[in-house]
Amino acid sequence: MGVAIRRAGEADREDVTRLLDEAFQDDPVSSWVFPDADHRRRTHPLLMRAFLDIVLDAGYVDVTEDGSACALWLSIPAGAHEEDEEGPVQLREAVDPGNERVELIARLTSEAHPAGAAHEYLWMIAARPGRQGEGLGTALIQHVLERCDGEGLAAYLEASGVRSRGLYERLGFAFTGRAVELPAGPFMWPMWREPQREPQREPQREPRREPLRD
Repeated sequence: MGVAIRRAGEADREDVTRLLDEAFQDDPVSSWVFPDADHRRRTHPLLMRAFLDIVLDAGYVDVTEDGSACALWLSIPAGAHEEDEEGPVQLREAVDPGNERVELIARLTSEAHPAGAAHEYLWMIAARPGRQGEGLGTALIQHVLERCDGEGLAAYLEASGVRSRGLYERLGFAFTGRAVELPAGPFMWPMWREPQREPQREPQREPRREPLRD
């Protein structure tokens, strides 16, 4: 049975924010941004809400019908990616003004983001704890990759772990060769996927007809 997927809207804001917070609360990157566990529990939801606001405004969010997993995407036009000097500052001020790491991670990922070709950018993907490992994330990604292949679009993401990097490689993504190294923290691996098309199949030939014999 396939995974039912729908487009999220304003009515899903609270549920998706909660899902992102639960899924990434103990993620290595989130733990680096907010090293103190108590502070992370209080502030991490604000960062997830800020990310969601950006994507709902400029991109789109896919969710499984039961709300157990989601994917945040931005459609990047050709030649449109430019480093936003004010964006990381505004993000820090809105989420955690005294935390320079909120701004730094935004700058580092922006600097590593490839420019030039149009692509779909997978900003974040999350499955609710207890539902991870069920293939929900793969279904969400393939849902968009099928469209990318049909339209000849590339796709891009940053893997935040070795396990997720392996999953993305199986979906056709390849490491760009320039890792994002968080100071005294984990690595992130920018990954790019060129559109893929199924090989053309040979037309099925009619069986050879033998002449009837008496």
